[in-house]
Amino acid sequence: MAPASHPFTGMFEIDRTHSTVQFAVSHIVSTFRASFEQIEGTLVADGTQATLTAAVEVESVSIGDPEEFREHVVRGHDFFAADEHPSLTFASTDVELRADGSAIVRGELTMRGISRAVKARGSYRPPTADPFGAERGALELHVTVDRRDWGMWWQLPLPDGGDAVGWEVELSAELELVRAA
Repeated sequence: MAPASHPFTGMFEIDRTHSTVQFAVSHIVSTFRASFEQIEGTLVADGTQATLTAAVEVESVSIGDPEEFREHVVRGHDFFAADEHPSLTFASTDVELRADGSAIVRGELTMRGISRAVKARGSYRPPTADPFGAERGALELHVTVDRRDWGMWWQLPLPDGGDAVGWEVELSAELELVRAA
C-alpha cells in the first residue's frame, strides 16, 4: 500500500501524561513488563515527511523493590547501566503513515551508548481537536529486539537447560501527540 501524505503538519510534542513506553520480556514461566515514567519527544512533519525523536529516562523504569533488583537491572552493567547511559533514545530516519491507518517507523534506537537500526510497526490516528482547544494525534508502535545487540548478555540458566530471561524484548510506544503552541 502506498504511503499517504502525512496527516500531521507542524510540531507535535509527546504528552507525557497520556503516553506509555514499555518493554516485555519472558521471565522463567511468564512475561515481565515494565514501563518508563519519564518520556519526552516530538513529531515534526511538513505534510509529506515526518521525523520522530523520543527519549526515556532509564531511572524512571517502573520496577519496584527490592532495591538490589533495581540496582542490578537499572544501574548495573548487566542491563541498562543507567549511571553511564541515563537515557534510551530513538531518532527516526523514515516515518511512513499509510492511508489505512498503519504506520512503519524506521530509525536508530540507542541504549547503553549503542545505536542500532530498528523498524517498528503499528498504527496512527490523525490529529483532531480536543475539548481544551488543543489538537491531538496518536502513534502506536511495536518492535521486537534482541537485547544482546545492546550488550545485555546477562543470563541465568534454568535447571531444565532453558534461560531465565528471554533474549527477545518487545518494545511498545503508545504516544499521544499534542500540537506545540
